[in-house]
Amino acid sequence: MTVLDRFYKKDRSALSRIISFIENREDGYLELLSRIYNISSNSYKIGITGPPGSGKSTLVDKIAIRYLEKGFSVGIIAVDPTSPFTGGALLGDRIRMQDLASRGEVFIRSMATRGSGGGLSEATREVAIALESYGFDIILIETVGVGQVELDVAGLCDSTVVALVPESGDSVQTLKAGLMEIANIFVVNKADREGSGRLVSELRLMLESRGQKQKEGWILPVIKTEAINGVGIDTLTDKIIDHRKHVENLYTQSGYREKRVKSELITILDRKIRARVLKELLEDNSVDSYVKQIVNGESDPYSITEKLMRKITI
Repeated sequence: MTVLDRFYKKDRSALSRIISFIENREDGYLELLSRIYNISSNSYKIGITGPPGSGKSTLVDKIAIRYLEKGFSVGIIAVDPTSPFTGGALLGDRIRMQDLASRGEVFIRSMATRGSGGGLSEATREVAIALESYGFDIILIETVGVGQVELDVAGLCDSTVVALVPESGDSVQTLKAGLMEIANIFVVNKADREGSGRLVSELRLMLESRGQKQKEGWILPVIKTEAINGVGIDTLTDKIIDHRKHVENLYTQSGYREKRVKSELITILDRKIRARVLKELLEDNSVDSYVKQIVNGESDPYSITEKLMRKITI
């Protein structure tokens, strides 16, 4: 029996092997993705993002437990910084989710960013496809916690939860970040700390004043939680369920699903084109001579870029 056959039969070790195969970009991984992509699935993807220290791992842990209590199976992708020594996930969120890891209905995978700057690993999207094809009802994706640049999660997930804490700083400055533009639900975690009520009020006021109170007909909620104590988690989970109903209603409208698939296609094309172009450039010895021209003041990066682009597109 092949690994793929075992995967179809819900073998967890086969799932782990396939994820490693995808993450390591082994020969044939694209063919594998093509084979499993069209498997029917009703998985719902939930992204948990926010600045470091906002309690994302604890929120994921508590949300997963609530879904398990409702009878759902849960797959978790926890994206961590890359270890400079091993190339693997540096923090390993499974350490902080040990209670979940022992439960059969849950599968947890820690992944390293491997240099990706959007809060997610380059392979996160493909690993989510594997979890979806395997048949998990809910897929929770926790970003690395790099702050303002964690925008990839919005294009991947159906619902995006942005977690903040009273110590996140001036909420006016926070709202200027692209991170704040991607939320479907705001969470002020560690709400037992001083300043949480003020942050909630300011967030609600600023969303309304900037005309961002609604997003595609969805009124953006701001919820207080104490994840470590389980406070507010039921309210948060209910809001995620409400947003899912809203999204599923949007999917019945003409063009919504096509827009999501188009976004996915553009993302894949962008990565493939960048990888191919950079490979060609790095293998072209003339690049070094162009660099010397710039250093010697004989040219500039913009002119050189135009030359390189014309060379690539010929």
